Amino acid sequence: MEKNEIRDLFRQFEKITALVIGDAMVDSYLWGKVERISPEAPIPIVSVTQKESRLGGAANVSLNLQALGATPILFSIVGEDEKGNLFRRLMQKRGLSSEGILVDPRRITTVKSRIISNGQHIARVDEELTDFITPDLEAAMLKAVRQTVENRPVDVIIFVDYDKGVITPSLFRKINALAIEKGIPTAVDPKKRNFGLYENVDLFKPNFKEFVEGTKRPVAKGDLEALKNAADRYRQEKLFKLIFITLSELGVFISNGTSQSHFPANIRYIADVSGAGDTVMSVASLCLAAGIRPEVMAQLSNLAGGLVCEQAGVVPVDREQFSKELEKTILPELFLCKSAT
Repeated sequence: MEKNEIRDLFRQFEKITALVIGDAMVDSYLWGKVERISPEAPIPIVSVTQKESRLGGAANVSLNLQALGATPILFSIVGEDEKGNLFRRLMQKRGLSSEGILVDPRRITTVKSRIISNGQHIARVDEELTDFITPDLEAAMLKAVRQTVENRPVDVIIFVDYDKGVITPSLFRKINALAIEKGIPTAVDPKKRNFGLYENVDLFKPNFKEFVEGTKRPVAKGDLEALKNAADRYRQEKLFKLIFITLSELGVFISNGTSQSHFPANIRYIADVSGAGDTVMSVASLCLAAGIRPEVMAQLSNLAGGLVCEQAGVVPVDREQFSKELEKTILPELFLCKSAT
């Protein structure tokens, strides 16, 4: 890509306001070194040298959108606890609005704690409550989303589902109906519990494991022909305009019914795959809002997802690094009208 094309791409992204709805969390890290095995059990003893907390889940999607120049507005739930306060401080530190963050004193804030030694994950500890949010909270969130949509231009609504209970069936259906009414494109990053819930959205982005388990279609990894057939049948059943499946080391697959494309993974050093799906979702959603062709959307998202895998822990894509990588990439014409999807 030429530099002027890259500038045009980011100028498009900078005009976009995205609502992010879903499960936000704190990603906590304990970095250390292993020098001995515990005498109490055959497990490593990690001597902690550094602690760090980051924004995760739907909040990491928001960070990626922000890094790419867009304006994200996150709608999520935290607990009335120490980690909930930490979450809001992290939001403030990163310049993200907390206007859509609701507090539920009956829930705990979701925290994923990763223990890492010499660049390797030793263990992960999850603190969470996965019950669906209460009807009162659902109504409050719907009201807040509706007010935002009524009071300012919104270019895309992104549902980020980590199976932690924020996205209830009723909440999805009502917000999706609002989006259809207002002509706002919608994108979904699903998980297992709600997988079959999602329908009539513009972009549906599972990974391969989620797709196979969610659809109960016995597709072998690497069998691209079977995947194409299964994906397009599911796309038609659920009225998706685009289905976009990430295949980890095998790259990505995308279909809009008219054309189907597979792009292999970019060869690079993989330090940590955590958060790569958030980055892919963010880039794909911005491309959706900007009216970028599906095959270009897939390649841009694939490239950005690979870049964050080079970093340890969950991190948003680095815009400068992304721009430099794009300069080395040959892509077809980027901008077409939104009806192309």
